[in-house]
Amino acid sequence: MHFHQLKRREFMTLVGGAAAWPLAARAQQPAMPVIGFLNTQSLGVFAYLVAGFRRGLREAGYVEDRNVAIEYRWAENQYDRLPALAADLVQRQVAVIAATGGSVSTVAAKSATPTIPIVFLLGDVDPVRAGFVSSINRPGGNITGVSVLFSALGAKRLELLHELVPNVGLIGMLANPNVPDTETQLRDAQKAARALGLKLQIESASTEEEIAAGFAALFDRMPVRFSSVPTRS
Repeated sequence: MHFHQLKRREFMTLVGGAAAWPLAARAQQPAMPVIGFLNTQSLGVFAYLVAGFRRGLREAGYVEDRNVAIEYRWAENQYDRLPALAADLVQRQVAVIAATGGSVSTVAAKSATPTIPIVFLLGDVDPVRAGFVSSINRPGGNITGVSVLFSALGAKRLELLHELVPNVGLIGMLANPNVPDTETQLRDAQKAARALGLKLQIESASTEEEIAAGFAALFDRMPVRFSSVPTRS
């Protein structure tokens, strides 16, 4: 399913509404339902998207601190913290987990609970290939959500770059090996590059230090730098 025409704020509003679906099924419970909000980044980075998330909840009839509570867990770009943060939300018996900020938060939430509903927000990851859902039409299990499949635009990006700098035949890419769909994306990018007569120089990076080193390596080797695989998803 492609949502590349949605603005990011509208995207979070959509996910905010999706997170309210499991709450409706638990509305008969006397206690105020609690949403677990799991994110790979920080509030400073995602503040305006959190605003869209809250707006989506309001449109579904849920207002924070009035008839729903939200427990926020921020990994501060330290992916190894996500399993413990997800486990903490499960221990607090939240009604639903909104796994945002990339596929790694979905992996952590999925590993933490087979029963609590999970609503994911994915970037360039196919949820079926990643094993999060059985199919787009029938997700199955306790997981559903929204994915923006930008990988379908990978060939177009290379074509545009080739038009801008037609004399360059070697292009650099920065890729995060921890993203479940990275291998597929790189395979598709290589296929598109061969069709255009281009070669790719790929550097792997998942931490801030590796990202800096990867860019440094690309700047040393590449006449043109091009990154199409998310490094924080």
